[in-house]
Amino acid sequence: MITTPRGTCGREVALHEVGCGGARHPMRAAGDDVGVEYVSRVPRPPLEGLIDDLYYLEGAPPYSRLILPAAPAPLLIVNVGMPFLIRAGTAVEAAEYVDGCVVTTPTRAWEFSYPPRTRSVGVHFKPWGLAPFLPMPAADLCDRPATVAQIWGQAAIAELRDRLTTADAPHEMLTLLEDELTRRLREIDGLDLVRQTSSAIAATGGAVPISDLGVAGRASSTYVARRFKAVIGVTPKRLARSYRFTSTVLAIDVAAPIDWADVAARAGYSDQAHFVHEFREFTGLTPTRYVEVRRRFLRDHPGHVLDGWPLPAD
Repeated sequence: MITTPRGTCGREVALHEVGCGGARHPMRAAGDDVGVEYVSRVPRPPLEGLIDDLYYLEGAPPYSRLILPAAPAPLLIVNVGMPFLIRAGTAVEAAEYVDGCVVTTPTRAWEFSYPPRTRSVGVHFKPWGLAPFLPMPAADLCDRPATVAQIWGQAAIAELRDRLTTADAPHEMLTLLEDELTRRLREIDGLDLVRQTSSAIAATGGAVPISDLGVAGRASSTYVARRFKAVIGVTPKRLARSYRFTSTVLAIDVAAPIDWADVAARAGYSDQAHFVHEFREFTGLTPTRYVEVRRRFLRDHPGHVLDGWPLPAD
């Protein structure tokens, strides 16, 4: 399944997702009462500074098609079930992913289509965390999800999937994935600068002006933007926009009346029109339509592990 915000807003959301900087549990699981088995844990050093959590997912999705609003949440999924479909960026048709997928920070909503029953292990990265496992700049994959084979090679992913499918339990599968990531970890130029700047952006929910971060004292704005594109896939300004939007939307109580002008003003948008424009860009929906769809999810699947970020597209 798919989660979103985890290092972004202080609220845990479960399934191909985004981080929020909130409290994290060493192990988290959801039972059959929500239609899926979901197990997650924080990785050991040296991966804990790059990854929010590793997770295992198996079960029937709440909807066959889900919309994932854009958020600062790189993701890697190793699929050990039936293929799934992804439609991202400006693509008209969805593409099939058999072995899994790799997703860098998106700039617009993307669509994920599940088989009747899904099974996978995956990684919810911090915004800067995926880069040390990529053979190319993150910007090359922006709004263009790759298969895992395109990243690690067909033979390597085939071997990993074979080991995962013969593992005895979810915890063993997560250990196999963690060992693979540790083996593939490599140094990235400018990673510390990007991490520190991104963390400062996240701490303010994207509300701080980039010029106030003091980055210029350590490196030129051109260098910082170049490293951000290579490590995260987007510029610091775009990352801040993503954090601000994600933080704003996840704070909305869709069960209560909403004063959209007040929401926009509190989030620091110049006016409501600006906020609506951001809403369309990041979700593909108007604010009013978003609330309708979110309420539908809450009504159809109360307490579901996926509640919080994915939206039904059916």
